[in-house]
Amino acid sequence: DLGDIVERFDHVSVGVHRIEESLPLVGLLGGAFRDGGDSQAGRFRWAQFDLPGPSKLELIEPLDRDDPGNFLVRFLEGNGEGIHHVTLKVTDINAAVSRAVELGMAVVGVNVGNESWKEAFVHPRSASGVLVQLAEWADGPPSGRTLADVVGGRTP
Repeated sequence: DLGDIVERFDHVSVGVHRIEESLPLVGLLGGAFRDGGDSQAGRFRWAQFDLPGPSKLELIEPLDRDDPGNFLVRFLEGNGEGIHHVTLKVTDINAAVSRAVELGMAVVGVNVGNESWKEAFVHPRSASGVLVQLAEWADGPPSGRTLADVVGGRTP
């Protein structure tokens, strides 16, 4: 049980071909743009939306749709658009990983080298077909970027 380590269920992340084309889903869910940007390291663009209540929706698209080595390109080719992962905000990534392993779960993609963002993933085979991201970060205000800047690729 990760109960004492999980701060909250943070968001559902949906893999899409183009964020801009998926905005009707955001409208249907009553979402309001929160933040977004490009992850050069992960080679994807993201946009997060606050939903009614404490939840968030994240849309992610590959920066290069023709890159067969990109995890998101492979996901979209194999599965089509859809839920990619769910994210739990944890208070201690190392403790969360240890606890998940103790529970018999396969943990992959452990990345604790960045002080501001630490993550690990529970493999879907260990989590009833769901990729679970465990992440530790300090909450802060949104960056101030606009949705137009994010979908237009105008983020640092």
